[in-house]
Amino acid sequence: MRPARRWLTAVTGVLTVALAATVAPIGAPRPAQALDNGVARTPPMGWNTWNTFGCNINETLIRQMADAIVANGLRDLGYRYVVVDDCWFDPNRDAQGNLQAHPQRFPSGMKALGDYLHTRGLLFGIYQSPLDQTCAQYFDAFPGSTGSLGHEYQDARQFAAWGVDYLKYDWCSPTGTINDQVARFGIMRDALAATGRPIVYSINPNSIHEKTGPQRNWSDVANLWRTTEDITNAWNTGQTNGYPMGIQNIVDVTVPLAGYAAPGGFNDPDMLEVGNGGMTDTEMRSHFALWAMMAAPLMMGNDLRSASAATLTILRNQNLVAIDQDPLGRQAVQVSHDGTRRILAKRLADGDVAVALFNQGSSTTTIATTATAIGKTGTSFTLRDAWTNGTATTTGAISATVPAHGTVVYRVSGGGTTTPPPPTTFRLRSESAGRCLDVDNSQTANGTGTLVWDCHTNANQQISQDGQTLRILGKCLDVPTNAANGTRVQIWDCNGGSNQQWTFNGNGTVSNVRIPSLCLDVTNGGTANGTPVIVWSCHGNTNQRWSRV
Repeated sequence: MRPARRWLTAVTGVLTVALAATVAPIGAPRPAQALDNGVARTPPMGWNTWNTFGCNINETLIRQMADAIVANGLRDLGYRYVVVDDCWFDPNRDAQGNLQAHPQRFPSGMKALGDYLHTRGLLFGIYQSPLDQTCAQYFDAFPGSTGSLGHEYQDARQFAAWGVDYLKYDWCSPTGTINDQVARFGIMRDALAATGRPIVYSINPNSIHEKTGPQRNWSDVANLWRTTEDITNAWNTGQTNGYPMGIQNIVDVTVPLAGYAAPGGFNDPDMLEVGNGGMTDTEMRSHFALWAMMAAPLMMGNDLRSASAATLTILRNQNLVAIDQDPLGRQAVQVSHDGTRRILAKRLADGDVAVALFNQGSSTTTIATTATAIGKTGTSFTLRDAWTNGTATTTGAISATVPAHGTVVYRVSGGGTTTPPPPTTFRLRSESAGRCLDVDNSQTANGTGTLVWDCHTNANQQISQDGQTLRILGKCLDVPTNAANGTRVQIWDCNGGSNQQWTFNGNGTVSNVRIPSLCLDVTNGGTANGTPVIVWSCHGNTNQRWSRV
């Protein structure tokens, strides 16, 4: 989370300065295991102060917004968490080191605010940071150093005493390795558990930092984990994963991470920009539909006191809310993607499958798939359009004419038993080495090389196929355009070039489309961890044969 956009010009270049506070040495994180604290069994829904108001918040505003949530029927649809983001606190802790509400902004105190929300059937969310400063403090947009570093258990007890139901915990620092992040975030996880109060734990490891959100499955650490840098009110900012992120850019990064989502733990592509202008109605509808398909938290970020009828129509779409809140807790997997037409399928608890036909292109196009492709069996199906609520029947064909940047969503019912859609991600295991293609140290910089390593489930071995491109860590598997025997395979920003396209051949080899004579190869048939992956003239020996696992 960054300070509101209007402040950014004042802090241009801030990333080049050193952060005064550094991350203290800490032990290795505990082994990964799913966080099971009983909350967030479906993605949380609610409203957050930041996208519209930034630091300009006070208790009157929060109470008015809570009243608007109730009056607009949003609470009864599931929008219950009201999250007070950065700048709610007194810049100074009290004499005992306790956090305090800002005396002018929240004169009644945070417990009183929580009580107000609870009496209206809403839930109370609050913001903090695991280091010494919050994001606004780091950017000098708010005074003080009141982060939770060294106060984790004390702050967790304070939150519980105030009746907090949701904590947004934002790294917002260039310091610290991913292991530092796992351990620091883990301290607050354990502190919240020690309070005995059920509190949704939402983390953001990405701000002003290497983009560690996609690099691991964070479900052992938190209920929600941000997958990208901060969202902005735009369709496409051209960022692979850098500040700020448009809707299209966030989708590109988050879709391949579908395997991480499950009840109690969900990928978080950031708060909704629906109703904030800056996008067309078609784009805002796609934004909401895609978040629902991705089993994302639906955290509104607009001024609900003045929301238009068009905005409320999107936010109150019961068909899409039901897809997002489906108790199976699955994120949609990618069925196909040719660079323009993207098809996602989400299996639902009652045996239905939701399918999204998403047009990433700049002109209207027809997008088509089949019931078989999305995991249904049988010969007769009903399609319910999530936007019109109209129904149609089909023997298996599913298609729609979709406007530029539009998304048509059908709920597909009927037929026989369902089978899971094809996996969205896989690993490539070398037949000779018995190890998997791996991005060196989970680095995401352009040019980072690949190697073979013991197969595991971390994101730096998780590959998704879009047409003939192979995506990993938000980048594409790539070789330079002048590649020759021995050139190392790397990752690079996806650009659609033929040097980033690959063909899976019947003999188990994987050849490059630009230079079809070159195949993925383990250097000299090596078997040790760390052996580089290169391209070499295709010969079909075991060090060029790969299986998808």
